[in-house]
Amino acid sequence: MSTRRSVALALLVSCSLLTGLSAGVWGVSGGAPGPAHTAGATAGGDLACPVAASTASSDSTSSDPSTATDQNVTRPRLVELAPNPTTQGNVGEFVVLETPPDTGVGNWSLTDGHTTAALPNETVSGRIALTTNSSATRSLTDDPVLELEGTVRFAVDGDDLKLRNGSTVLDSVSYDRAPTAQRWYRTESVGVRVGAGTDIDTETGSDADPGINTDTPGAGTATDTADADATGQWWPYEATCLPVSHSDGDTATTFVLPDEPAVALETIRNADDRLLLAGYTITSESVATELVAAADRGVDVAVLLEASPVGGTPAATESVLETLAENGIDVRATGGEGARYRFHHPKYAVADDTVLVTTENWDPSGVGGESSRGWGVRLPDETLATELATVFEADFSGWDTEPGAEYAAHTSFIDEDDEFTSSSSPSPSPSYPTAHEAERRSVESAELLIAPDNAEQRVQTLLAEADEEILITQASIDGDLSLLETTVDAARRGVSVRILLDSTWYNEADNEALATELERLAEREELPIEVRLVADTDRFEKIHAKGIVIDRETAIIGSANWNANSFENNREVLLAVHGSDAASYYATVFEADWSGDTWSLPIGTILIGTVALVVAALIGRRYIRFGDDAAAVSGTRANE
Repeated sequence: MSTRRSVALALLVSCSLLTGLSAGVWGVSGGAPGPAHTAGATAGGDLACPVAASTASSDSTSSDPSTATDQNVTRPRLVELAPNPTTQGNVGEFVVLETPPDTGVGNWSLTDGHTTAALPNETVSGRIALTTNSSATRSLTDDPVLELEGTVRFAVDGDDLKLRNGSTVLDSVSYDRAPTAQRWYRTESVGVRVGAGTDIDTETGSDADPGINTDTPGAGTATDTADADATGQWWPYEATCLPVSHSDGDTATTFVLPDEPAVALETIRNADDRLLLAGYTITSESVATELVAAADRGVDVAVLLEASPVGGTPAATESVLETLAENGIDVRATGGEGARYRFHHPKYAVADDTVLVTTENWDPSGVGGESSRGWGVRLPDETLATELATVFEADFSGWDTEPGAEYAAHTSFIDEDDEFTSSSSPSPSPSYPTAHEAERRSVESAELLIAPDNAEQRVQTLLAEADEEILITQASIDGDLSLLETTVDAARRGVSVRILLDSTWYNEADNEALATELERLAEREELPIEVRLVADTDRFEKIHAKGIVIDRETAIIGSANWNANSFENNREVLLAVHGSDAASYYATVFEADWSGDTWSLPIGTILIGTVALVVAALIGRRYIRFGDDAAAVSGTRANE
């Protein structure tokens, strides 16, 4: 093992131990849910995103919180704040006022306690955006705009705003720091106080950069003359707010990788009318060839990828983008400052009325069958295809996307040198056996789960409902993730839990430490929890799957890694398929991988040599950088 790799492993081990993986997970009782969870639970069941009080009461959900209007408004209230738009100097910042029909506002004013601006002498109804720069605000909102007379600024680092009629306070809102491009949406007229704009810094917890902090501000509180507490939540501008989509069953194609790389290409090849392909990275020339062929036969093809993958955009992306552009295929990249999602990380396609959801990137190592253990499912279902197409169109047409040609023109493509190969010559593509053939399996029902909208809450519910067994396959797992806490609680109820993790060098130390903590917990509380790391195998190179099987009745397949960033900040897509026929397919794969060449950590082993590892980590930490779906070491990037 190279010195640099030894240093990397040392850092990973020591950081895991020093930060205390057991915090917040191993106690008997779980912690209180964060602001996002509370707001979601109050307003929309399995939703994590804000839902306006009007939509909550009518039992329907808007895909855009800013469009919700309570038709039964009886008093004026501030329902949306935009203090930190992506404009120079925050020009155009605004608040949205909601009023009963035909409300005269001639004696009203808005103040932050230091400066005051008056509303013009007009009559308004419903939602109206209040601003001191109406021309700039009109490009930032679809609501009617009303320009204030005077000066009032909505401070980025927090403010207290009061709406007055003369000297009477009609409504007030307090908030702390406003994230770039995010907006505060009022979610409930009266409810449990969530917190006055509390800021919570959470690590990305992604595959390769836990050092990046992502701000996840909590809900602000608003008080009014009725002495009621209004809850609200920051949410990215134009980000969707969608409930879980449900559908009746059908026959699905269940498959895993690298065993069956043909399924993804067949899905593209069989499209007749529309083909929407979304991914984190797209470097497969085979995929590009099939997309061009689809366009040539008249299929409407569109492709969306992440603009700023961790470690840089792989060099192989450039030729794929050129191929697609030369053949008139509409490609866009999403990302940048204040983007709606930290990473656009899903791996799916909508082909006519069929959905394909995998755990793998559109790369040779993923859907090309050259490296990763991944899971996938293809399901013909008009309802879910329509819902997933809605997600694609919302993401594809967002303000934070740009055409592929423009993106390619200014992007620096990164060569992916492999410093661990023994030869400078290109290695031949690896070949793996088809141990598990794709199979058509019946599905009793299916659910489309979307992050950050609803996925974490729904997966948590499904785990909490487990009766007998939970099987989990992941590249790595954050020790303080709510889903892991729910899984441990299931074990406390007697549910058998088995977790299979990757042992690739950049995941190994963290996974070893997590395995140690879980095995200690299992021994201490006599819980039915087992954890294994996959070692050398001739069936695949590494685990990249993000899969769950619950009671052999439900299988969850999708792009979300088990870390907070994936569920709270990324765009992720998962499919939960219900029914023993389909679920048993993935359980069989899990059993084969579990009983193959695996390594199980003896309790306490990880503590041997900890002091030396910590010292090595302190010496070598400058070499290490981590990020989503990649590991970067001295400028190199290992694909996930």
